[in-house]
Amino acid sequence: MKQIKTQNAVGQILCHDITQIIKGVTKDVVFKKGHVITKEDIPVLLSVGKDHVYIWEKDETMLHENEGAQILYEICKNEFMRPTPVKEGKIELVAECDGLFKIDRKKLNQINALGEMMIASRHGDFPVKKGDKLVGTRIIPLVIEKEKMEAAKAIGGQEPIFALKPFLKKKAGIVTTGNEVYYGRIQDTFTPVILEKLSEYDVEVIGHEVSNDEVEQIAGGIKKLLEAGADMIICTGGMSVDPDDKTPGAIGSVASSVVSYGAPVLPGAMFLLAYYGDIPILGLPGCVMYAKRTIFDLVLPRVMAGERLTKEDIDCLGEGGLCLSCPVCTFPNCGFGK
Repeated sequence: MKQIKTQNAVGQILCHDITQIIKGVTKDVVFKKGHVITKEDIPVLLSVGKDHVYIWEKDETMLHENEGAQILYEICKNEFMRPTPVKEGKIELVAECDGLFKIDRKKLNQINALGEMMIASRHGDFPVKKGDKLVGTRIIPLVIEKEKMEAAKAIGGQEPIFALKPFLKKKAGIVTTGNEVYYGRIQDTFTPVILEKLSEYDVEVIGHEVSNDEVEQIAGGIKKLLEAGADMIICTGGMSVDPDDKTPGAIGSVASSVVSYGAPVLPGAMFLLAYYGDIPILGLPGCVMYAKRTIFDLVLPRVMAGERLTKEDIDCLGEGGLCLSCPVCTFPNCGFGK
């Protein structure tokens, strides 16, 4: 680039966008890259603080900010994402469907560590809606070394940094446990909460079994729903370590594997996750019935995207796993689960 005084720039071609900010009125590009400066432009340029302008002098070892931004976009982009127009070295990615947002955090950190470029995103492993902004990228200087952008491409490799996994259609079965409900002593107030949570997704509830506190009957209810074609089982009640809480044992007797009984999340410490083949079985503690946000809100989107969670996935929920029960809940736009 060549720097010249603005007063001497008539007839020259800008090599970068010029932004004008008027508080409460506008923040937009007033002159675009490639604009031929006229005499009438000089007062405008001076009014936005440009006593000098930069003229692009071609250098084969350097890239303009917009060219670098396009490379960052190529590293980030994946299915179900669309770009915004490149502007001042920035490109953003927007969701084209509802789904679960995923991040290769190692690659993201390595590219940001290169300097002179940045990629910022929303948190991974959380649900997003069509039209949501997912990622913002920017080249920080006006020009950047080709070599540095090649290093970024090498880190990116063959797989994009980000993914958006569309939610699946699921057939759910619910097993409500507890003598108090089974014998009609109290009303079932847990199932309506589960139905409300499931209504946010494409879920068909194909069956609802109510069981007493016997392992055999709870297990029988789970098996009946599996035979009916459920590809997700949700069990409520009887999830504590009290001797008369039999739901964990019943789930364990049916499941092919128990991933975790217990999670570093409050509310939700007594959560159980198991699988019957590839079918998840969720044991939900009582807090899901009365707390606004719990472990269920963190796990359900991942189950609905078809993820098979591991014990490591559950263990990693500790940082951010404490819900602060704010008077006005803003989840998921808060720290819970992040």
